[in-house]
Amino acid sequence: MDDLLRTAARARAALPPPGDARYDRYCEALADRLTSGWADVLTANASDVRRGREAGLGPALIDRLALGKPHLDALLDLIDRTRAALPEVTAAAPGHRAGNGASIWRLPKPLGVVLMIFEARPTVTVEGALLPVAVGNVAVLRGGAEISATNRALAALVTLAVRDAQLPDGTVQVVTDPDRRLVRALLKRHDAVDVLIPRGGPTLIDYCLTSSTIPVIASGGGVNHLYVDRSADLDLAARIALDSKLGEPTACNTLELVLAHADIAEDLTRALLHAGTGLAEPWRLRVDPRLAGAVPPGASVTALTDTDDGREFLERAVGIRPVAGLDEAVTHIRRFGSQHTEGVVATDRPVIDAFLAGVDAAALVVNGSLRLHDGPTMALGPELSIGTGRLHVRGPVDLSALLTWSWVVDAGGRLRGDGAGAS
Repeated sequence: MDDLLRTAARARAALPPPGDARYDRYCEALADRLTSGWADVLTANASDVRRGREAGLGPALIDRLALGKPHLDALLDLIDRTRAALPEVTAAAPGHRAGNGASIWRLPKPLGVVLMIFEARPTVTVEGALLPVAVGNVAVLRGGAEISATNRALAALVTLAVRDAQLPDGTVQVVTDPDRRLVRALLKRHDAVDVLIPRGGPTLIDYCLTSSTIPVIASGGGVNHLYVDRSADLDLAARIALDSKLGEPTACNTLELVLAHADIAEDLTRALLHAGTGLAEPWRLRVDPRLAGAVPPGASVTALTDTDDGREFLERAVGIRPVAGLDEAVTHIRRFGSQHTEGVVATDRPVIDAFLAGVDAAALVVNGSLRLHDGPTMALGPELSIGTGRLHVRGPVDLSALLTWSWVVDAGGRLRGDGAGAS
């Protein structure tokens, strides 16, 4: 670990400033290396998938760690969008003139050494090697043991891309040692790591927050809800609920629980089952026992229990629970939500406004899919994760969130003692 962090420190000192042409070359080289080496990555990934199945991992977790050609296409698209965004993100911000005549502006600077700890998503390895580095940071990446072979293959390609771009060795380091003592030791090195980004479930995030004094950009923990008011279009609400979950069931911006106004909860239960009829892949509705009477005979449903509150299902499942109204829904969300993404479906504007005022989350979605909480979809550019903390960044962690700045004061010989007052 000491060698790793010393290498990271040397790389940080030697990296060019944000906006240097070598970062664009790095992005280009990374795309080329991924394309030419993808067959080797897939071979390594197949061994991880095989080991995962032998270890008894469920289908949802296997799906998270498995790679294919669509993942390469998505990563290449991410690289293209990153390259396109770099000039604007790394440009000096427009300045102003102080009352004493000095020119003031902000100059972008990297955060420094970024430590990312994540679970069994190998695409995150590439995202972590791309976005922080493209704006001048050093990246230290530690993924789950389930993707160790895939990460070794990806690390080899990333190292070649770093050298192709003539960036310093150690700019990206992928930790494949499965020993958790290494992670515990890294979390204690606030002297060598500038920011920690955990990507995974609540357990991982809570562990990082409580085990380290390194500043954290917390992400993940997607216990998300959709309040459906009695004024809502129920067919639209059903489509929103299913779209919010079934496209990518384990993503952090997906729906877990529909909170339905009691006046329409039974009708919405029927609408959900109808909307989900004939889907290509099976899914399951978890139904509060109070709504059992709305379930048609023979429908495949599961009982929703009290232990399901505050839980990520991590499968193709959505729960529905009746609530007396908006106040009970807000109380439930405050107690069980993870402050990630919360939504409301209503046509009554005062209800929408009260929901927006009463619910606190990184994104609040009105009459739409929760999965719209996404950097590119929101026209915010490429994102590394979705931040759920309250400081520095909240919502999509885009390229600008991976930068800090220096205030430049071009004084032109002026002194504080010259007597010019503040303005």
